[in-house]
Amino acid sequence: MHYILPIDNYNSYMKGFTLFFALGLITFTSCVRKTPDVARKPLLEVEGKFLYKDELQQVIPPNANDTDSTEIARSYIRKWVTDVLMYENAKRNVTNKTEIDELVESYRKSLIIHQYQQKMIEQRLPKEPAEEDLKNFYNKYSTHLVLKTNILKGLLLIVPKNAPKLATVRSWVQTANTKSLENIEKYSVQNAISYDYFGDKWLEISDVLKKIPLKIGDPSKFLSSNRFVETSDSTQHYFLRIESYRLAGQVEPYEKAKDRIANILLNKQKADFIFKFEKDIYDDAVNNETVTFFKK
Repeated sequence: MHYILPIDNYNSYMKGFTLFFALGLITFTSCVRKTPDVARKPLLEVEGKFLYKDELQQVIPPNANDTDSTEIARSYIRKWVTDVLMYENAKRNVTNKTEIDELVESYRKSLIIHQYQQKMIEQRLPKEPAEEDLKNFYNKYSTHLVLKTNILKGLLLIVPKNAPKLATVRSWVQTANTKSLENIEKYSVQNAISYDYFGDKWLEISDVLKKIPLKIGDPSKFLSSNRFVETSDSTQHYFLRIESYRLAGQVEPYEKAKDRIANILLNKQKADFIFKFEKDIYDDAVNNETVTFFKK
């Protein structure tokens, strides 16, 4: 048995993937010694297993400083050595090796089958369900697609409190037609602290209200009662326009439910494909007499 164990002593590290250090080594030798890969630089050996410099470099982030690099390397080496020793000791002491081999082979077989099935799915199934299938599913099961939170579409403009042309900006936000949106976009480049346009997608109201200094007791009532909200604090002015909204408990809009429906349909298509694929393999084997059944 041959061990080379580090004493956790590193002299220096350099940025990036170039790593230089010195290891204090304690060596125990026996009559058999394995040799490392001559094309790679070994850092240590345990039970005939070598840890190479390039392996350690891969776990050190390029932007890590010297202190972090040292700690990451030390932790990785300790874990690597421990794993090797635990595994080698376990192999010498575990008695049910046959059972373990059977479990490993069973897992290996399952993994290969899974990889093969995934490859067949990629080759034979479309990447996304057809739009028609998505809409048909939505129309059929929309009553089950219920919102758990309040959502809205609109825009939020935040400007400094002393920003110019606030009255004009207010008019643009209230109108929010194509021309007004263009004006807001241009104005925002020079004057806005932030400008979020979400008239084409649904957002949860909680995410929007995080950006506004408003205390809303009943979000549902707030959405139902407002189309335009304007407020300010000591430094900033806020304009919120609510284009449309849906309340918790109502049916989820198709645009928001679409991705979830797509995942449901894709998973169903995959399950159906695998079921049919396995059935065809079995039926073909029986019909072609690949399978031999013995009489009882």
